[in-house]
Amino acid sequence: MVAPPWGWAMSSGWAPGVSAGAVPGRGGAASPAHPSVPAVDVPFQEYVEQLLKPQDPARLGSDTLYFFGDNNFTEWGPLFQHYVPPPFRIPGTSPAYSFGIAGSGSGVPFHWHGPGFSEVIFGRKRWFLYPPDKTPHFHPNETTLAWLQHTYPTLPPAQRPLECTLRPGEVLYFPDRWWHATLNLDTSVFISTFLG
Repeated sequence: MVAPPWGWAMSSGWAPGVSAGAVPGRGGAASPAHPSVPAVDVPFQEYVEQLLKPQDPARLGSDTLYFFGDNNFTEWGPLFQHYVPPPFRIPGTSPAYSFGIAGSGSGVPFHWHGPGFSEVIFGRKRWFLYPPDKTPHFHPNETTLAWLQHTYPTLPPAQRPLECTLRPGEVLYFPDRWWHATLNLDTSVFISTFLG
């Protein structure tokens, strides 16, 4: 985890209410917090006004919408032009940015993919990570909040994940094929950079 010296060009005045007005009508993917359920196209303004709420602990991952990924770069280009990415690179890779906003208690369950990093703009995001050879115990349709409340307390210390909490302006690098899950401790605005 790194607290960057560079800064985020959009962070000044960037809060969820301002974000909604900054990109009126922009579409995006409201993805269920479940790996096999397809994303739903939702206008950003509609997501912020109607769906951006704290996580219901009883709600399944397939019924939880999370605004992240699949940003149309033609529509979102003006927003991404203001992004000053952290100066981290892996030789031979190209960055792909993904903007997100989510309510408190929401998150994505354990999954893995290629390397990248995530930066929090507003709010706080808790991360849980396991190396590739240590598959976490979880149900794919259980939200991270439910996992934290029910499974996490039963884990022996040797089976607990690596953890950290990102605050505005902090960045976490996630290595290739590392298992990770996230939990938004507040309403959070964030951007992830996938290196492929």
